[in-house]
Amino acid sequence: MIKLFNSKKGISPILATLLLIVIAVAAIIVTYAWVMTYMGAQTGQAGVLITHETTRWYGSPTDAAKNRTDIIIKNIGTSTVKIVRVYFGTSADNPIEVTANCLQGINTTLPQQGITTITVAWPISELGTTWSNGQTYHIWIATDPGTTYKFTYYVS
Repeated sequence: MIKLFNSKKGISPILATLLLIVIAVAAIIVTYAWVMTYMGAQTGQAGVLITHETTRWYGSPTDAAKNRTDIIIKNIGTSTVKIVRVYFGTSADNPIEVTANCLQGINTTLPQQGITTITVAWPISELGTTWSNGQTYHIWIATDPGTTYKFTYYVS
């Protein structure tokens, strides 16, 4: 029985070295493909980036015809972006789509370093006839690449 185990030979050192080199090269190729796919997706997302410049509130409860909110945004990304939807809400959990209330700024293509104004007319049925002082509004802007930008504004 002991003679049986002594007669077995292992693989040669040259074959073992070649096998390790093949495994290492395959691991490098798989890692490279994963990193390039991940970085490509991240840099594509980084190309579209908008920032909130300011928000202006116009009108009063006595002059409902002039009640509106102007949202000024800027594209600080490296590629163009298209504004497709706008949401308002008094809670961050359940914003209301107000795209139909937008007088300007929807379907606007915003170039790199471009600035645009999105004008939302009041009344908004779910939020009231006008905006309110002392109220915090959560504003979401959805873009064509599928990114939603969220910011909060306190009306003082």
